[in-house]
Amino acid sequence: MTSIEFGDGEVLVDAAVIAKGLKLKAEAVQEMMREGCITSLCERGTGEDAGCFRLTFFTDNRRFRLVVNEAGRIIQRLGVDFGDRPMPASARIPGR
Repeated sequence: MTSIEFGDGEVLVDAAVIAKGLKLKAEAVQEMMREGCITSLCERGTGEDAGCFRLTFFTDNRRFRLVVNEAGRIIQRLGVDFGDRPMPASARIPGR
């Protein structure tokens, strides 16, 4: 698997990519997602952003965002760490 693949209405992201962005161990990612400790959001670009996707992953105090093209190539990475404070609800709003 390349780091990001699209198919059958699914987006598959390599756990190592998510782990690096959220500052976690790769082997913990799948279990944390099953337990709801990591949540995610996928947004499809429109207009001038057509053909791109924004994939965002959340923990209690971190947000990691990838912008990728249809081939799964990463165009942009952005991580925000809120330290000891919980993530503000506004950080979970799409487009922010």
